[in-house]
Amino acid sequence: MAGLHGSSSSRPLISTSSSHPHQQRFTSRLLFLLTLLPLTLAAFAFVLQWRGGGVGVGDGFLIADPVARWSHYHHHLPGMDIDSSLLPATTTVRSSSSSSTSSGGCADILGRSNSLSFSYFKDWKFDYGADLKPKICITASTSAGLEQTIPWIFYHKVIGVSNFFLFVEGKAASPAVSKVFESIPGVKVIYRTRELEEQQAKSRIWNETWLSSFFYKPCNYELFVKQSLNMEMAIVMARDAGMDWIIHLDTDELIHPAGAREYSLRQLLSDVPSNVDMVVFPNYESCIERDDIKEPFSEVSMFKKNYDHLPKDVYFGNYREAARNNPNYFLTYGNGKAAARVQDHLRPNGAHRWHNYMKNPMPCLGSYVAPAAQTNLFGEKWREERRNIEIDCGSNILGEKKKEITELRAVVTNKNMDYPSGEIKMDDAAVLHYTYTKFSDLTSRRDRCGCKPTKEDVRRCFMLEFDRAAFIIASTATEDEMLNWYREHVVWADKTLKKKLMMKGILTRIYAPMIINQGLRESGIYASVIASANTMLSKDKILSSVESRNNTRESKSVNSSRKIGGFGQSQATARRVLEFIDDANYTLAIPPESPPGPDDLNIDT
Repeated sequence: MAGLHGSSSSRPLISTSSSHPHQQRFTSRLLFLLTLLPLTLAAFAFVLQWRGGGVGVGDGFLIADPVARWSHYHHHLPGMDIDSSLLPATTTVRSSSSSSTSSGGCADILGRSNSLSFSYFKDWKFDYGADLKPKICITASTSAGLEQTIPWIFYHKVIGVSNFFLFVEGKAASPAVSKVFESIPGVKVIYRTRELEEQQAKSRIWNETWLSSFFYKPCNYELFVKQSLNMEMAIVMARDAGMDWIIHLDTDELIHPAGAREYSLRQLLSDVPSNVDMVVFPNYESCIERDDIKEPFSEVSMFKKNYDHLPKDVYFGNYREAARNNPNYFLTYGNGKAAARVQDHLRPNGAHRWHNYMKNPMPCLGSYVAPAAQTNLFGEKWREERRNIEIDCGSNILGEKKKEITELRAVVTNKNMDYPSGEIKMDDAAVLHYTYTKFSDLTSRRDRCGCKPTKEDVRRCFMLEFDRAAFIIASTATEDEMLNWYREHVVWADKTLKKKLMMKGILTRIYAPMIINQGLRESGIYASVIASANTMLSKDKILSSVESRNNTRESKSVNSSRKIGGFGQSQATARRVLEFIDDANYTLAIPPESPPGPDDLNIDT
C-alpha cells in the first residue's frame, strides 16, 4: 500500500516537470513573434517610403510635404517655403513659379503631372443620383474659357452642387469650349441665340420698376440686366429639374461652406430651417501676393474677411490699413451672394439677391451658424459673441436700425412666436471672390467695355469706384505703368502689414479650395473630361450647335439694355418697356455695393 501510494503521489510531479519545457517554448515563440512583427512593419514602411519618394531628398528633388505633390506645379502652401541654403549643393528644388511660367494653354493648366495621383478619381464625373437631398444648382453668365470654368464646376460638384445652368457667350460659346461643358453630367449650356433674346424680350421684368434704373446703360449695367434675365430663366429650369436651392455665382467665385459638420454645401443648406427662403453668404475677397498668378483657384490662399464676420471695432479701427489707399475696404462688391429655395413666384432681385412676388421681405433676425458649436432655441445656431443684427438683410447693413441680440432672444423665446421666416446670413460660410487675381484682368475688363476713359464717362459704365479707376489705368497707361499700378493697389507684398492684419483677424488663410482643386487636377479629372468630350457628343449635335451660333452672329440683339427703344426693335417691345407697373411692394434690385466705410460709423450701437 505504501508503495502504491508512493508511486501515485509521484505522478503529478512528473507531469509538471514535463509541461515546463513546453511552456518555455511557447513563451519564447510568442516573444519572437512580438519582436518580429514591428520589425517587419518598419521594413515594409521603409520600402514604401523609398519607392514613393517619401519626405526628404530623393532623385535630386526635395518634396516638403505630400500635399505639395497634388499640384501640377508643385506649389507649396504659404509657410512651407524651403530654405535652399540648408540643402546639399547637388539638390534641386522644384520651383512653382518657374513651372507656372513655363506652362501655357488649357492642356498644361488642366493636365496631369507624372507624380503620384489619385487614380481612383479618374473618369469620375460626379454624376449625383436623384436621391441626394437637398438638390442644389448654380446659374452663371460667363464668357470664360476651360482653364477657369472646369475647375469652378468640379469644385462645386465636390461640395454638393448637382446641376449648373451656364449662359455662355464669347469664348465660352466657342465649339471647342462649349462641347466640353455639355459633356459634363448635370451641366446645361444655354447659348445667346436670337430665340433666347426674343424670349427674354417678353419677360415681365421689362414692365416692372425694380430693375428699371439699370436699363439703357452700358457695360456693368448692361451685364447686370442680362444676368437678371438669365437668372429668371434659370429659375424655371431649376424648378423643372426638381432643384431645392438655386445660387447665382460668377465663375471667379467659390462657395466656402465653413461651419458645416462636413465641408459640404449640401450639409449646410440641409440644416437651414424649412421656413427660411433665402440664405445670404457674405463674400471674402482674394488678396494676391504675386503679380504672376496664372491659376487663382490653385495659387491664392489669402482672403480679406467681410464686415459681417468681423467685430465692428476691429473693422473700423484697421479700415485704412486694410484698404491700402484704395477707394474702399474691398476692391469690388461687399454685399455677398445668396441662395434661394426654388419655389413658385421666385424672381431675381439683381445678381446678388432673390425675391418672391407673393411674399413681402421678412426681417432678417440674425446670423445663422451651421450646427457645429452651441445650439440655441428651436435647434438652430446663434453665435454668442455676435453683438448686433440687421433688421433687413436685403439692404446695406449700415442702412438700417440695429437691435441687440439679447432683445432678439427675448422675442424668440416667446412661446407664441414661431421661428422667424425670411432671410438669414451665414456666420461662417462665405463666397470667395477671386477678383483681379491676374494682371490680364485689367485689360480683359477694359476690352469688354467701349466707354471713354474719363471720370465722367466711367461713372456711366461702372458701379464701383475701383472698377472705374482700373478701367482708366488700363485704357491710358503703358504696360509698365499698368504693372506698377497693379502691384501698388492689388498685390499684397508688405509682410509686416499682412502679419498685423492676420493677427487682427481681418486677413485669413483658406486652403480647402486650393487643395481640392489641386487634387482634382492631379487625379486626371480635368484632362479626362476634355479628352472624352469628343466622343460623348455626336457629330450632328456639334454641327447643330455651330449652325445655331452662326445664326446668332448674323442677328442683332433685340433686348440689350442699350438697344431697347432703338432701331431694329419692334414697337410692341418698346411699348412694354414704357408700361411700367408701379407697385410699391416690389423690392428694388440690389446692385453690387461696397462695404461700409469710415463715414458710415455714425450708426446706432
